Amino acid sequence: MSEQPVATRRRQQESTGQPRRIPSQQRGRERFEKILAVASQLIESHGSDGLKMSEIVEKAGLSFGALYQYFPDKTSIIRILAERFNEQGRRCVEEELAKVTDAAALERALANIADEYYAFFRREPVMRDIWHATHTDKLLQQVDAEDMEFHAQAFLAVLIRLWPDRDRKELLAIARLTMQLLAAGVRYAVSLDAEEGAQAIALFKKMQIADIGRLLLS
Repeated sequence: MSEQPVATRRRQQESTGQPRRIPSQQRGRERFEKILAVASQLIESHGSDGLKMSEIVEKAGLSFGALYQYFPDKTSIIRILAERFNEQGRRCVEEELAKVTDAAALERALANIADEYYAFFRREPVMRDIWHATHTDKLLQQVDAEDMEFHAQAFLAVLIRLWPDRDRKELLAIARLTMQLLAAGVRYAVSLDAEEGAQAIALFKKMQIADIGRLLLS
């Protein structure tokens, strides 16, 4: 009796959402960056759901072997793009929080962070799409969770500096919730048209400043 084909078929390796390797040689780096640039263009045109490895190969003028040498699947490409965009956001948050010396400055910093994030996602349609992907793809949710925790810890450091006698667990809860609410507010605002989005982010800043004031200054 002949063996069934399915018995000899190798199981497909489960995706980890990570690139296979980050090249160190110049030629490899150039190819790596070209793949990411082409992927960004395709995401802007078709969205991350419509991103296909075959299209990247065609547009980048590469072989499948060259593509898979670095990226096993499209999730790994989206992950790298998300992490790069997140780095830009982290620099913004760090710069604003570094200016905080008192409660009033903290309120201004939070308002500026909301404005900066809103403007960033308005002018970066690729990042808007990728931000959505990091919430709907289980493998990419880790990227978003790590980014949110980075912001929460940066905010916590400021809260501890301003209110050293407050309970650390309470301050951590405030830091995490504040950053989650800020992200949700920006996400909602960028889903609207430009005029409505600007109104929504302005209203959110008033609400957030009032809430953080009641929590920390009571």
